[in-house]
Amino acid sequence: MGPNGEQVGIVRIEDALRLAQEADLDLVEVAPQARPPVAKLMDFGKFKYESAQKARESRRNQQLTVIKEQKLRPKIDQHDYETKKGHVSRFLAAGNKVKVTIMFRGREQSRPELGFRLLQKLADDVAELGFVESSPKQDGRNMIMVLAPHKNAKAKSKAAKETESAES
Repeated sequence: MGPNGEQVGIVRIEDALRLAQEADLDLVEVAPQARPPVAKLMDFGKFKYESAQKARESRRNQQLTVIKEQKLRPKIDQHDYETKKGHVSRFLAAGNKVKVTIMFRGREQSRPELGFRLLQKLADDVAELGFVESSPKQDGRNMIMVLAPHKNAKAKSKAAKETESAES
């Protein structure tokens, strides 16, 4: 391709380098996978700058996912469970994923169904804020489940806070 974006056609490398030198530009390979490879006459510094700007713009539009972790034990007290459930629901309301880990010790390892039931209960309790992204899996001494917020959970929580503050 020429300096103004026009198609030059298939040219030998020596001729393309000579054209670039005459125009005081660089010969930049823009599509090396194509057959034949596509090269363009352009200012290489400007090309690098524009590609860096595009990369920066795409990073700006990316969504950063944060995974919070909450650890439980199979024989957790009811009040402690409610406290941990409150933490999980707060994380989900903020739009974060939550990794819930149940840690087994000693003889508790022979009763994984206790942990499974506890994780199912927690998932049911926070169902309005999030859903089970990965179901409970035994991983050595731990059982792990990942909860993800619903797509519009963040918008709902902001709207709820605004109506709550407006009523006060």
